[in-house]
Amino acid sequence: MSEGLGSQGKKGLSALAKKIRELVADSDLRGRVEARVKEFEALREVGTDDDWFSEMCFCLLTANSTAQLGIEIQQSLGKGCIELSQNDVERLLASHGHRFARPRADFICRAREHVKIKSIIDSCGDDRSAREWLVENILGLGYKEASHFLRNTGHFNVAILDRHILRIMEEYSLIPEIPKTLTKKRYLQIEKTLEKLSRKVDLPLGVLDIYLWYMKTGEILK
Repeated sequence: MSEGLGSQGKKGLSALAKKIRELVADSDLRGRVEARVKEFEALREVGTDDDWFSEMCFCLLTANSTAQLGIEIQQSLGKGCIELSQNDVERLLASHGHRFARPRADFICRAREHVKIKSIIDSCGDDRSAREWLVENILGLGYKEASHFLRNTGHFNVAILDRHILRIMEEYSLIPEIPKTLTKKRYLQIEKTLEKLSRKVDLPLGVLDIYLWYMKTGEILK
């Protein structure tokens, strides 16, 4: 069942749609967003299994952390995400100041069972089925992280409900409050609400996320 919107929510939806359209109308910003989207599409089209596995490790690293730190560690790891021992992965994460170096190193090394991740995702048929597979099979990937990974590999039909997006949705009365925990049911309900905005501004969920994230951070990362 989708998230119902009262009068305040409907006003908020219209106001947020107007704000997104203003951002899209900014040719410089739109160009930067489109360049990022092309990077995601290129990873889907020509990226190798190793490239995709590295991106999955990035998404494992950003949980309860920051995208910037995840990028820094991903670059330092390189092929080490596949080749280094768990202790060496943990030491590298700790050297960058990751708060959860030990469990994230464990997640990365356990995920190596599915190092042929591109082939697996390609066989899932659609973005939502692929997300379910990821959540069920990759320790450390919840719906947010799985959606993040899929978007970064060129799958745009899922929403990344991180704290920035949830805060915007609360500010515009699209949700009554930021949930303390996101169950599967609650995640999918909120995603349905974001789909209304996606249709209103004619942007896929994964691209809409970039504009929403920019609204809160002033950055266009990944």
